[in-house]
Amino acid sequence: MRITFIGGGNMACALIGGLLNHGIPASEIAVIEISAESRTRLTKDYRIRCYAEPETSAFHCDALVLAVKPQQMRDACTPLRKYLKQQLVISIAAGLRLADLSRWLGGYDKLVRTMPNTPALIGSGVTGLFALPTVSEAERLGAERVLQAVGSTVWVTEEAQIDAVTAISGSGPAYAFLFIEALQQAAVELGFTAKQARLLSIETLLGAAKLAAQSEDSVSVLRERVTSKGGTTEAALLVMAERRVKEGIVAGVMAAHARGSELGEMLGKD
Repeated sequence: MRITFIGGGNMACALIGGLLNHGIPASEIAVIEISAESRTRLTKDYRIRCYAEPETSAFHCDALVLAVKPQQMRDACTPLRKYLKQQLVISIAAGLRLADLSRWLGGYDKLVRTMPNTPALIGSGVTGLFALPTVSEAERLGAERVLQAVGSTVWVTEEAQIDAVTAISGSGPAYAFLFIEALQQAAVELGFTAKQARLLSIETLLGAAKLAAQSEDSVSVLRERVTSKGGTTEAALLVMAERRVKEGIVAGVMAAHARGSELGEMLGKD
């Protein structure tokens, strides 16, 4: 599978590294990147072909991955129109809707919109995907292959659900980091060193996530098993319930979802 990236930033690098680790030869990967410094780094780190601007040889590919910032996408798409034939175009840009991308690409419709998250940088991401009806099953599998190089994938049936994916898993690492921050702060206040607090907090979250992933029981059942009546965990959860921690998290996700929809409208304006 031949893949060309438009943009060589962090997420593109994560995908490139993942694809190489999954057996895609470096000779089948190319990047169009305007930064000379980035091109030098990409060539050195991955031994792939790099181009300073669009040219015909860069588009001898099966898939084109749009990996520039959302605010730069319109300008990046316009020069691509004349090179598009039958390539699958995959966008990893947050917020941008396929109708807008298609318009900027001159009506091109072999498009897949995705929303990866930052754990993809270490191969532990999860990505939501949505494809236009004009994308074939084989092309959907190709998009999966690209994104599964950095983690798991989830297909959604309506494009609006990508905004929900953004609110849950796209922004989700920040929610987890906030929880780790709170545990670390509490640990320090209880007398642990910063190093000890970090280890206790991160390993606890990692272990709990692994247990939830490997268990057939729901997370609510797992939570109940840790919570003895009259015990320490119950005392903590009662205070969190009084302060509406769970409700606050759900409300925060809903706010992220609403903002994602707003940004889609803003970013899609010509």
